[in-house]
Amino acid sequence: MKTLGIIGGMGPMATAYLLELIIQMTDAKTDQEHLSAVVLNNPQVPDRTAYILDQTKPSPLPVLQGMAHALEGLGCGVLCAPCVTSHYFYEELAGCVQVPFLHMVQETAKELQTAGKKRAGILATTGTVKMGLFQKALESAGVEWAIPGEAGQRLVMSLIYEDIKAGRPANMGKFQRASEELFDQGCDCLILGCTELSLVKRDIPLGHGYLDALEVLAKRCVQACGAPLQEVYHQLIS
Repeated sequence: MKTLGIIGGMGPMATAYLLELIIQMTDAKTDQEHLSAVVLNNPQVPDRTAYILDQTKPSPLPVLQGMAHALEGLGCGVLCAPCVTSHYFYEELAGCVQVPFLHMVQETAKELQTAGKKRAGILATTGTVKMGLFQKALESAGVEWAIPGEAGQRLVMSLIYEDIKAGRPANMGKFQRASEELFDQGCDCLILGCTELSLVKRDIPLGHGYLDALEVLAKRCVQACGAPLQEVYHQLIS
């Protein structure tokens, strides 16, 4: 099996949850059947959304490239970054190393395509929405998309930054209002397109119709490293 390298700390809880998901999804009967992983948990990476919206702010790219080089130097054969917004820098990151770098946005779109979904709502940071990361990937996969209006997007950002990143309980009223807006636009599924939103799904039952991009990344990590995937995770959304 290949060793997994995780560019972490964006945020720290999401990084820890990715590792938990990978262990949970691996069909292992002994410790030795789990994949090996190296985690660089660096919460000092400059804020990705802040830079995307105002490029006079510090760029995260040099720090992220340094982490990618370090993981490659430690023998990691597959890399990933459990932060959707960091995929703004995907080409520069993947291009600075010689090993495969998983793209969680594209993999999420493929998962929806395989499941036969027709129209996906996107719950993500304003940076992710403005750069069209999910929109482009969904269009390539033949899936229509929808995003919240300005008020709905403010609710999503408040939930991510003022609640989850701040260590407070998620305000589910914000989440439900943003979700309902997208379902009302005819979406047959919603993407949890920020790893902080993955923590909402971890802690609170959301029901059917949500695909967690972090779960998709965990699944692909298991597969890319050559570890056995538990049968129940072969399809993440029905």
